[in-house]
Amino acid sequence: MTARSLGWLLALTTGLSAAFGVGTAYAERTASQVDATLRALADDYLDNFYLPTGPTNATLVGIHRYDTQLEDFTRAGAARQIRELRRYLAKFDSIDPATLSEPVRIDRELVLSSIRSSLLTLETTRPLEHDPDAYSAGISAAAFTLMERAFAPPDERLRLVTARERKMPAALALARKNLRNPPQIRTRIALEQLPGIIDFFANDLPSAFADAHDATVIAEFRSANSAVVAALRDYENWLRTYELPRSHGDFRLGAKAFMAKLAAEELVDTPLDRLLEIGIDDLHRNQRAFARVAHELEPDQTPQQVLAQLAADHPAPAALLDAFRATLDGLVAFIEQHQIVTIPSGTRPILRETPPFMRATTMASMDTPGPFEPAAHEAYLSVTLPDPGWDAARTDGFMGGFNYPLIRSTAIHEAYPGHYVQFLWMQHVDDRVRKLLGANSNAEGWAHYCEEMMLDEGYGAPDAGALSVRDSSLLRLGQLQDALLRDARFVVGIRLHTGHMSFEQAVDFFVREGYQSREIAELETKRGTSDPTYLYYTLGKLQIKKLRADVAAREGKEFELKDFHDRFLQQGFPPIKLVRRVFLHDDSPTL
Repeated sequence: MTARSLGWLLALTTGLSAAFGVGTAYAERTASQVDATLRALADDYLDNFYLPTGPTNATLVGIHRYDTQLEDFTRAGAARQIRELRRYLAKFDSIDPATLSEPVRIDRELVLSSIRSSLLTLETTRPLEHDPDAYSAGISAAAFTLMERAFAPPDERLRLVTARERKMPAALALARKNLRNPPQIRTRIALEQLPGIIDFFANDLPSAFADAHDATVIAEFRSANSAVVAALRDYENWLRTYELPRSHGDFRLGAKAFMAKLAAEELVDTPLDRLLEIGIDDLHRNQRAFARVAHELEPDQTPQQVLAQLAADHPAPAALLDAFRATLDGLVAFIEQHQIVTIPSGTRPILRETPPFMRATTMASMDTPGPFEPAAHEAYLSVTLPDPGWDAARTDGFMGGFNYPLIRSTAIHEAYPGHYVQFLWMQHVDDRVRKLLGANSNAEGWAHYCEEMMLDEGYGAPDAGALSVRDSSLLRLGQLQDALLRDARFVVGIRLHTGHMSFEQAVDFFVREGYQSREIAELETKRGTSDPTYLYYTLGKLQIKKLRADVAAREGKEFELKDFHDRFLQQGFPPIKLVRRVFLHDDSPTL
């Protein structure tokens, strides 16, 4: 029986039960059987494709069956994956969503999103052909995920690292066969990150396993690790002398692929010109708010002059992590006192420097243990420090992105009640698909939404006694500067990848319209060349704000903010379109 005929049968039996009082139990039992079929197919996809083809990600989510494996960097492997994805796509498409219960219908959408996103990567963006960093950063992540958490004794994890390392020189060698006219900016980013990656393998990785005792395991690791370091140095030299001069490709995704990526990953089908209008409107809204607060602070200065003052108020690089640490206590106390959201655990994230292979494109990030991690439950708040080799002016410009108000805003985003609290809620999601699959517009949208929401709810207000009136205004300016950064990503991502903005114009836009330092602007534009849809921060934030307003309008006096936030986080992190269905039971517009 086909899914469509089954849907017809369900409709018929429901109608008969209404007329004659029979058939309801049969219809419910049949629906349950279809749910079971979908869940079994989802398990098949996860166990036989998603996890084994992404062994580094499997380690990251806490599934350790693939810890000795490395991603397949061959063209033949990519072709096999495409065939398998198309087979799974047909299977999931054959199940009529109308025959499924609402939770399982969302699971189906999430798996289809994963499949379509993977196909787009393999068939359209093709990083193995166009991104040299995919190889060097890829193998770094494969080693780092085994190093960062003590999910097994040191000797056992070192054995696993060695097994992966033995495959790494061959993976780097494949880059010489696979790369085809990559964009120059991608080759430059790879070269920029390689010294840190080499240092990671040469120094950080051996130091991390200083507690290993098995002489045979240690000797095998040293041999494999030395081969990786040598291969990375050869790769760096080859990229600089051979690949960089012939890197003339276009990093732009193009309008059609850009929309396909948004549709596949975020379930957004809003036309690009309308999305651009939405992003520019939010940019102007935040610029007006910045100008208003800046004028209240310094009536005789321009917003840019006040911004320069804001940027100058930052800790020394050596004190940056301590400044973040001091912020977390106040955030937790405020959330609990003002009933913002339930924090499911009192365990705090560990502060550390950003790993070397992420520093070229990341200012701060939250690295949480996977939802299936059985032993090592540490979470890390990673912060990028300036390169010790930079001169004073460059260091000061970089640290302007970590002024004290922005430190608070970043701590909200990454930790409380942003990414870290969402991670804590994920531990209680009883749905395998939702534990593994989701959308950036939900995860990053939630974290970005929290920055504004916390201040709107009174965090940092002078009447709370924690800050002066001036410091409270500066905190709002910091939140607005962060919002302008995300607005600039929104606009730059679309314009850059549709051919309406050059790299330098994008850098200037971040400085002029996003109120960022040139150092931050360059880092953000580099990121945008390989993360085209990083508009998902503002996109998700705006979707969550609209959802909250719509739910509040429907519930009236019964609406409670903490209850809304808790219910939102209970869903995992699917695209907001699917969360709206749970709250409002319709497909009303998300924007």
